[in-house]
Amino acid sequence: MSGNNGSVKVHPDDQEVVIEEDTTVKLKKELHLHNGVAIIVGVIVGSGIFISPKGVLLESGSVGLSLIVWILCGVISLIGAMCYAELGTMILKSGADYAYIMEAFGHFPAFLYLWVAIMIIIPTGNAITAQTFAYYVLEPLFPDCEAPGEAVSLLAAVCITLLTFVNAWNVKMAARVQDVFTITKVLALIIIIVTGIVYLFTGDRESFQEPFENSETSLGRIALSFYSGLFSYAGWNYLNFVTEELKNPYKNLPRAIGISIPLVTIIYVLANVAYFAVLTPAEMIASKATAVTFAGRTLGVMSWIMPFFVACSTFGSVNGAIFTSSRLYFVGARQGHLPDFLATLNIKRFTPLPSLLFGCLMSLVMLCSRDIQVLINYASFVETLFITISIAGLIYMRYKFPDRERPIKVPVLLPVFFIFICVFLLLMPLTIDANEVLWGIIMVLSGVPVYLLGVSWKNKPRTFTGFIDSFTVLSQKVLMTVREEMKED
Repeated sequence: MSGNNGSVKVHPDDQEVVIEEDTTVKLKKELHLHNGVAIIVGVIVGSGIFISPKGVLLESGSVGLSLIVWILCGVISLIGAMCYAELGTMILKSGADYAYIMEAFGHFPAFLYLWVAIMIIIPTGNAITAQTFAYYVLEPLFPDCEAPGEAVSLLAAVCITLLTFVNAWNVKMAARVQDVFTITKVLALIIIIVTGIVYLFTGDRESFQEPFENSETSLGRIALSFYSGLFSYAGWNYLNFVTEELKNPYKNLPRAIGISIPLVTIIYVLANVAYFAVLTPAEMIASKATAVTFAGRTLGVMSWIMPFFVACSTFGSVNGAIFTSSRLYFVGARQGHLPDFLATLNIKRFTPLPSLLFGCLMSLVMLCSRDIQVLINYASFVETLFITISIAGLIYMRYKFPDRERPIKVPVLLPVFFIFICVFLLLMPLTIDANEVLWGIIMVLSGVPVYLLGVSWKNKPRTFTGFIDSFTVLSQKVLMTVREEMKED
């Protein structure tokens, strides 16, 4: 089944496939408002709040400044999400940044975003969250030493492959998994917050006696603290990846954003206050699993519930990321920027199986790196760059398409402010360590020859196209085999 110009055969009993007159395959609208809220909260509240407090504190230097960074990261994310609400209701296509950059600036910059998304942003995010899941699962088994790296990588790989299977099996099942694990992660944070409040009123409050002592003054270091904080909020734009599947998107997209991000910001700030109520800054920096150290200090014999809840939290976050990001591969292939087989669907399950498998493979490759902080900085720079381009596209389209329907229209000062913040975050780290930024730029530029050979070059030799066609046919045969096995089951 081709994404753009091939004919699509649909079984008479299959009522789920929706096909427009131009034979473009469309994903069915299955998601309600509560699903949208669960996706945003589920993706945002993942590994970040359980590992990033250390990074934010380390780079900001003090308790008071780190809390300010957390609040400002929430405000920045809310402004960005409001801008994306305008983009998402004006351009009702799945793919988020990819669709918006395509609409504003054309195929080439959109392909570059697609390239870095499939090579860096999405697989890196999945790898980080899956590794955090593995760390917290294994932490109780290795109380006196760090869990073996091989065990962490193996368990993280199991997490990614299992959730890929769930998402390939059924869209509604994946949504139910997201709803359930969103509840567990909120419960984990409620336990942390309530316990921290109790300690705040009964403990010595050492961390809050001089909250701004040792505050960092280097703009580069402060920018890196924002990287760690914004990594914890990463996912505020993920609902835009599945706009095509959201029921009544004009109302439900902005509502889901308006509910989710303020809720997450409040939870994050209170969770950090709770951490500082129990742990000193030095103890937080020394801890490899902040929530586990917190639970060990406060919950006694019940401390085991924290690794369990955190594991559930990160598990749900990986599920949400896999669910949404696979749609990007699907949309990219449908536009002709990726091989056609990635735009095929399992007719019976109506899930983008090839896209899911491709994303799974790339995420497994990223598990080769075990330095989570380097992965965070590496991915954050590239993602911030293209978010900046997307928001710039919003301003550009105000002039390019002035009469286009905009169910939501934000004041122009909001995208201008957001771009200013992004430029600051892009430039300041160069004063500290240019290596990670340089490698990010190299990865973006590596997509140029891929675009020229794979997309721009129309009259390819028969041997070249024959290889691609053979691979596509092979993948379709594999998918047909899997489908037949599913029917037998």
